[in-house]
Amino acid sequence: MEAIQTVGFAHFLGQTDAVAKVILAGMLLMSVVSWYLIVTKTLTVMFERRRSTGFLDAFWNSPSIAAVESELERRHPDEPFAHLTWHALSARGKGDADFLTRAMRRVIDEDTARLESGLTILASIGSTAPFVGLFGTVWGVYHALAAIGLSGQGTLDKVAGPVGEALIMTALGLAVAIPAVLAYNGFVRSNRIVLARLDSYAHDLYAVLTTGSSIADQGTVLPFKSPNHRGAA
Repeated sequence: MEAIQTVGFAHFLGQTDAVAKVILAGMLLMSVVSWYLIVTKTLTVMFERRRSTGFLDAFWNSPSIAAVESELERRHPDEPFAHLTWHALSARGKGDADFLTRAMRRVIDEDTARLESGLTILASIGSTAPFVGLFGTVWGVYHALAAIGLSGQGTLDKVAGPVGEALIMTALGLAVAIPAVLAYNGFVRSNRIVLARLDSYAHDLYAVLTTGSSIADQGTVLPFKSPNHRGAA
């Protein structure tokens, strides 16, 4: 009973060496960084999605491009669709259609880089944390077996406890990696949807700006519209 009471995470921390403690600190740091990115990017996605829906509703129901431009001058763009519209309107009078296309493509590339910021860190944590934990387990098992060999007591109760404690490292590595991988996959899918919508919206905006059509013109065929847009004049 006394041996069972001394086995656990606290006992493991007390018996581990400097290398294992560095590994634990590294996994703790990776966990903090990954959860910080998960929380901040989740909130950013939620707020931007809400603002984008509001802007698209306002855009497709605006009486004219001038009204949209006036609204954007009053309220600085704070999400990808408004950001793209603002720069497209700014580039419209500074060059030809090719200049407008390049300006819009540059803005989309900038938004793509911004949306993907932090994902490389999440992917790196998700792919390396299990191996860091496995290295900690191998290191702990090695020292446990070495200590047992020196003591000359190779019974099951003397082996199972230290080896079981060493497996804590693998469990911690998985606990760090799984949320990072799930969050990475979720953000990649969300970014793919946003960028696809943004690219479709860019074609619609380009058509409006280059043809001079009214936003609410029922005869204008636009492949992407806000769900609330009905083409009413």
